[in-house]
Amino acid sequence: MNKTSTKLDLKQMIAMGVGGMVGGGIFSVLGLAIAQAGHAAPLAFALGGVIALLTGYSYARLGLVFRSDGGSFTYLEKAFRPPAIARIGGWLLLAGYIGTMSLYAFTFGVYGTAMLGGDGNVAMHHLLQSFVLLLFLGINLYGVRETGNTELLIVTAKVLILLLFAVIGLITIKQDHLLPLFNQGGQGVLMGAALIFVAYEGFELIPNAVNEMDDPQRNLVRAIMWSIVITIIIYITVSLVAVGNLLPEQVVRYKEYALAMAAKPFLGEAGFLLIGLAALFSTASAINATMFGTARLGSVMAGSRALPRAFGFRRKQNNIPWVSLLIIAAITLLFVNTSDLTLISSFASATFLLIFAAINLSALRLRKQIGIGVFSTLSGLLLSLASLGALLVYLWQSDAASLIKLAFIYIGVLLAELLFSSGLLAARTKK
Repeated sequence: MNKTSTKLDLKQMIAMGVGGMVGGGIFSVLGLAIAQAGHAAPLAFALGGVIALLTGYSYARLGLVFRSDGGSFTYLEKAFRPPAIARIGGWLLLAGYIGTMSLYAFTFGVYGTAMLGGDGNVAMHHLLQSFVLLLFLGINLYGVRETGNTELLIVTAKVLILLLFAVIGLITIKQDHLLPLFNQGGQGVLMGAALIFVAYEGFELIPNAVNEMDDPQRNLVRAIMWSIVITIIIYITVSLVAVGNLLPEQVVRYKEYALAMAAKPFLGEAGFLLIGLAALFSTASAINATMFGTARLGSVMAGSRALPRAFGFRRKQNNIPWVSLLIIAAITLLFVNTSDLTLISSFASATFLLIFAAINLSALRLRKQIGIGVFSTLSGLLLSLASLGALLVYLWQSDAASLIKLAFIYIGVLLAELLFSSGLLAARTKK
């Protein structure tokens, strides 16, 4: 009698990647992207997808050689001799994941409140965004297989809803809403891509689960690349429908409701509810996928003495890093309930553009060992840095206060890491 496998198969890993990417981003920052790129918003999503594909290939090659739950942290450790670089990168990565989970929870709260008829009810919004984080904390504490099955179910549901939206919406597109293509100028495409890049964060979680994956040698690269390709198709199609059915000023006015409002011209009130349901599915699955990978990253970092030892405590029955899960969920709850959408989304996008640039640089430095070419790694590095620069320029021009807050968050993360490292060094010196 064969035992049921507890490993994650290819379908579940693709679902984990798509679930991590098709989360709050497409629903909450679509309006910002269209405001910057105008009719060319689908091109902004395509450009973001190109950066994700190039970086995803770097992750895949690194993941096959350095098989670790630590993912990005491990790759930085291998690429750079000074351990401080990997430690700082790891702390920034954890902070970035907290930012993305906060974005997903915030968007879940917004759509959930609207669908329950409590639009503008701040207390309900806080309650719902806290509830969804606690729900998936419980699921992740329960077991690995349950996490993978839950992800597959949720992702299937939301992709089907978005597919229905796209197919019907393409028929009703108004041509004058799409032309001229570059009505906001070519620079707007790069600015839009930088603003929505957080929507592509998520695929890098797949290598974090390499030791819980069925046949990683065969499935790791396929899981990463297929999840990114599926997400690019969804984003381009959905943004095309949104641009083709709403005027740019309408999209900006509706803000995080832009996608739901885009469904009203051809699906009516039912369309609003359908996209609202997809938003709830999307943000929920993104929280699930992100929490799964982040907790394992924290555990690996603790094993490398880059985080307090408590992060490495695992339950004996199923090897789940329960302390890491609890601490990360608690910090996310605090951040999402004390920050606004602009700060959350810009922090998440900036952090992952910075991390992805570092990973492409790592792959470039280790290219002979991992078997990767110069072109893809260098292209990924330069495009990531260019997008990060565009994002910072946008914040400086439109929301200097958020840029200052962003700087303080980064300074706080760096100071916390330095204080921890100083204590670690002091302990080693005494020994």
